[in-house]
Amino acid sequence: MANSYTEITKQSWENNIKTSVIGILMGFVLFVGAFLLLFWNEARTVHHIQTLEEGEKIVISIDANQVEADNDGKLVHLSGETTTDETLTDPKFGVKVTNVIKLRRVVDMYQWQEKKRSELEELWGNNETVMTYIYSKTWADHFIDARKFKQPNGHRNPYDMLMTGETSIAERATLGKFTLSPSLVKHLNNYQKLNMTEEKFEQMSDKLRTQFQGKLLHLNYGEYYVGEEATQPQIGDLRIKFEIVKLTTISVVAKQDNSSLSFYVTPEVGGHIELFEYGSVSAEEMFEHAKIFNTLLTWILRAAGFLVMFIGLSMIFNALKTLSAFISFLDNLVGLVGWFISFIVATTLSFVAIAIAWIHYRPVLGTTLLVMGSVFLYFLKFARKKPPPEKPTLVPETVVPPK
Repeated sequence: MANSYTEITKQSWENNIKTSVIGILMGFVLFVGAFLLLFWNEARTVHHIQTLEEGEKIVISIDANQVEADNDGKLVHLSGETTTDETLTDPKFGVKVTNVIKLRRVVDMYQWQEKKRSELEELWGNNETVMTYIYSKTWADHFIDARKFKQPNGHRNPYDMLMTGETSIAERATLGKFTLSPSLVKHLNNYQKLNMTEEKFEQMSDKLRTQFQGKLLHLNYGEYYVGEEATQPQIGDLRIKFEIVKLTTISVVAKQDNSSLSFYVTPEVGGHIELFEYGSVSAEEMFEHAKIFNTLLTWILRAAGFLVMFIGLSMIFNALKTLSAFISFLDNLVGLVGWFISFIVATTLSFVAIAIAWIHYRPVLGTTLLVMGSVFLYFLKFARKKPPPEKPTLVPETVVPPK
């Protein structure tokens, strides 16, 4: 059950001015940072597209079970089953598994967590901030330090987790006759739960049981539970489960380095290529999927750049809002106009920044974006103009004939 604590703080108009000046400086930094992010993103996009286009022309598909010296140093595509002959272990619990790429122990502790919610009210230049701290219990795989809570009384957590998670990775994983690079092994993250059995639970050492400081350790639906009752968790209880990455079919596009696979550097563009997908996927499909992902990432970063620029401009306009806080309706009006102008300017300059980056590589696209930016700029100028006053309409006088 969640509970809360509320704190009200007041800030004078003079302090608001100081805060606004800091906000202007931070807003300017965000504004410049947004430009840099947008330029970098477009340069990254162009470079990655050119890298994929170059790689698509030179890649060759090979048999994963044959290592041919003629393909050494070339960009190759292959599909097959991952293999390893290692045994991965968790020494604390005595868990041993074979024919898996990864084994990890996941530990969650039942703890208090703190969330904040703030509301700002402005009246005649003085700010009143209502900060609400909400406390609830949750399972978390990391330690939450309750000593840093605003209201630690009644919301105490253990000083540390009695046990933490750990991951074991096979030192040598292969695809047919080829050894996978560590970066390719990192992509293998399709974890599946490894259920613990009564036999494994009974084989657990007494030394491990004493580590939990007298708390009951028992088996609960294939997981270990440290506490009295899993259906009624208490602060400090632990849930411990194990997960594995099994052998599976994958497809890779990478450089053949003798009998190993690693990232490939394209000779013309100088970009890195190392593609990975689950299942048996052709080289054409893998490059197509990589292009789609690159486009998606590009638009995500574009949206992030626009958002950062919008926030930066809003922080700058917020100074005017503070200066006008003595008049309630003017305060709201300035705030509304500031948001509107920030949106238009951020949209315009985002288009311009993207267009400048693209105009060298894609003149048509770059020119189109510049035109779109100009349209938004014109809209901003047009929106500021006042409509001309309407001319009075002259109604002709009606003459009534005498009787």
